[in-house]
Amino acid sequence: MASAVSAPWVLGVDSGGSGLRTALAAAGASGTPEPVGRRVSEVPVRTGPAGIDPEHLLEVLLPSARLLLERAGGGRVAAVCVGAAGMATLGEALREHLPTALAETLGVRSLALAADGVAAYAGALGATRGAIVAAGTGMIALGTDLRAWRRADGWGHLLGDCGGGAWIGRAGLEAAMRAHDGRAGGSPALLSRAERLFGSVPGLPGQLYPRTDRPAVLASFAPEVAACAADASYSAEGVRDPVPAGILRDAAVEIARSAAAVCPPPGSGDTADFGTTASASIPEVSLTGGLFRMGQPLLDPVHAELAARLPHARVVTATGDPLDGALHIAAQMATVGLGLPRDARLLTVH
Repeated sequence: MASAVSAPWVLGVDSGGSGLRTALAAAGASGTPEPVGRRVSEVPVRTGPAGIDPEHLLEVLLPSARLLLERAGGGRVAAVCVGAAGMATLGEALREHLPTALAETLGVRSLALAADGVAAYAGALGATRGAIVAAGTGMIALGTDLRAWRRADGWGHLLGDCGGGAWIGRAGLEAAMRAHDGRAGGSPALLSRAERLFGSVPGLPGQLYPRTDRPAVLASFAPEVAACAADASYSAEGVRDPVPAGILRDAAVEIARSAAAVCPPPGSGDTADFGTTASASIPEVSLTGGLFRMGQPLLDPVHAELAARLPHARVVTATGDPLDGALHIAAQMATVGLGLPRDARLLTVH
């Protein structure tokens, strides 16, 4: 177990499919410190046969870290947290190589390697019992009683990610194809939107199936589903098209099911048994990720489903994003010690 240290700087890193973000903050705060500087690289870290490439991560990270330190007047970095997409299954090389590399290059004493869901959790709720649903193209729910983590979904667009952007977009395009064919369950509104974006829908399979970024293409149609659900002008012979709103209600059910699967019961957090209630403390639930920027057409049914399935929990607004979460974890390590549970795949400290 790494000991808590006290030093001038902590560094948070958020590595995902769109690039790598870095933030520097002063050590000394046990919560999420205010960054003194941020840097964004639009170069995603490579993933190869051995998993996430540690050499490429360092190649992208170190120039940003050194520039932030230079602008802040220099000094030593006491603790770093790297939150990365794929850490749970593809992070073995990072766990093996980064501790030594960052100690040698930046003088880092404590390093946390976190799955992106854990960084999102820390950004949204800090070291608090509860659950988050992180949804964008995909969807994953993560919960903790502060003794252990529990995960639901996040299995990709072929096996899961139920209620996420690709799931909603695929359902919307299916409804468009049904309308084109004249089958039950079709949506004229979504057919019109699909033709506007993709052209004649009989050509859609040829556009979609060969692509390696199919989840992103499917997810790009999710905002169209939300727009149709919110637009009362889409009607046939005076009857509003019910399909888009129905898709979002179905997505809300899936999102709430995943949240309910991971949220701990009311309790003090002194047990890792999710089936045991220890006291009356109320777990918090937060929604985070770009999917929820679609607004009320999705949020209204999600909140209704959460209230029905998790009456013992309190739904709260996320206080920060995954980069804030990485800073929060680094600040904890540099001061009071890590308040979130360690896990061999989700959150390790070196």
